[in-house]
Amino acid sequence: MGGSGTLAGARDAVGVAGVRVPTSPGGVRPSVRILHISTRLILGGSQENTVLSCEGQARLGHKVHLAFGPIHGPEGSLLDRVLAFNRGCSEGQERVRPVGRHVPVRDAGEPVVPIVLHEVRHLVREVSPAADWKCLSELRDLIGRIGPDVVHTHSSKAGILGRRSAWTFARPGMKRSGIDAKPPGIVHTIHGPPFMPVEGGFVGRARGRLRNWVYTVAERSAARRCHAIVSVADAMTRTFLDRSIGEPGQYVTVYSGMEVEAFLTPGPGQDRATARASLGLSRGDLVIGTVARLAEHKGHDDLLDALAEDLRSHPSWRLLWVGDGWWRTRLIERARSMGLLVREADVQRPAPEETSRANIVVTGLVPPDRVPAMIRAMDILAHPSYREGLPRTVPQALLCGVPVVAYDVDGTGEACIDGQTGVLVRAGDIDGLGGGVRALAEDPAARARLGAAGRERCEDRFDCEKMVAQLESVYARAVSAARR
Repeated sequence: MGGSGTLAGARDAVGVAGVRVPTSPGGVRPSVRILHISTRLILGGSQENTVLSCEGQARLGHKVHLAFGPIHGPEGSLLDRVLAFNRGCSEGQERVRPVGRHVPVRDAGEPVVPIVLHEVRHLVREVSPAADWKCLSELRDLIGRIGPDVVHTHSSKAGILGRRSAWTFARPGMKRSGIDAKPPGIVHTIHGPPFMPVEGGFVGRARGRLRNWVYTVAERSAARRCHAIVSVADAMTRTFLDRSIGEPGQYVTVYSGMEVEAFLTPGPGQDRATARASLGLSRGDLVIGTVARLAEHKGHDDLLDALAEDLRSHPSWRLLWVGDGWWRTRLIERARSMGLLVREADVQRPAPEETSRANIVVTGLVPPDRVPAMIRAMDILAHPSYREGLPRTVPQALLCGVPVVAYDVDGTGEACIDGQTGVLVRAGDIDGLGGGVRALAEDPAARARLGAAGRERCEDRFDCEKMVAQLESVYARAVSAARR
């Protein structure tokens, strides 16, 4: 099976940085073998993006492989979702069909081929020279056995190792076990910046600079080993080009897609009233929520600093933290030290009729299919994160008609437009964060107006089917570049 250099038709559109990519299908196209490589399959934005891409490409009729490192941590795993999708394929529930503007590569209605999963033992998030060296060997072996037409890597660590491994096969004539020797198109997606703020004392700042320098050098090298770089936001392209990573012509923006219908239309038991009841929240509560890992850079500490006094003085105000992470215990202890009542809810079970009037409700790990209901329980979504690619929770909230107050970092401002769909404030501006929340809390009409505008803006822009269709065009360019 040899993938064609043209996966889509000839009509072009100008993408970010002047990249021209085909956008409309040109009849029946050959199925291609696609290998996605992701560091971990935890619950997270980049991982959800990757899994939705895999599912959409499988529905188009492509043969999709997904490689990932060992899964661990309190964030939860997306493995069950992929396994459920594969069961649907095996039982005939998933059928080949058009996705976005793209016709399927096999006859519509045929059974979808399940996603083939590969755990790469030494693909770990932490920098580990010994493990990384072994991982390169594992990935080269995997690529050689699969013989993909496209290798698509995700995020920094998997991107650096995956692109280097794939480049081994990027020259015509390289042998791959039992597969034709056509070189693969190599694509990388930037889901977020790997570069950390340089802060702290002398030692901390020195470590930060060294880490950023190492990642910059590694990313520059990896960029020379791929044919296309996908940014989930224009901001990511600017950040990487500012560090002289890659060439402008390599970049194209494909916004991170999601299953928009789940956020637009409540399913059974997913409406606002039911969601609030499950959390022990009343109809009259003013709920300010977050959907994020409980991690240092997500800004939960800033929310405590900005809203502690308001939570104490307004009996109906509630702070709802959706998610889990390593900082959970620390954040709960800090909130209690500030005189706030914290209740840890179980979203899998109905809340008891008599619940404590807690200032903060912490849900812990929430299955992805429950996230839309959790957002509908909110009046305002707060997202004071210091580092993002494009935070999926922001368009998800706007799709639910919930306005956003967020730090203006990276791609956040491409979903939340200040004064139109929410409020943006400078990162670290505690007074501005609190002021933005208070302004919306006191103005229901503004909340409704901003939420409605956000819903309209995001409905098409962040649809996962649009993302999959755009990736088809990116793959066409990458395969053509690899085989010209």
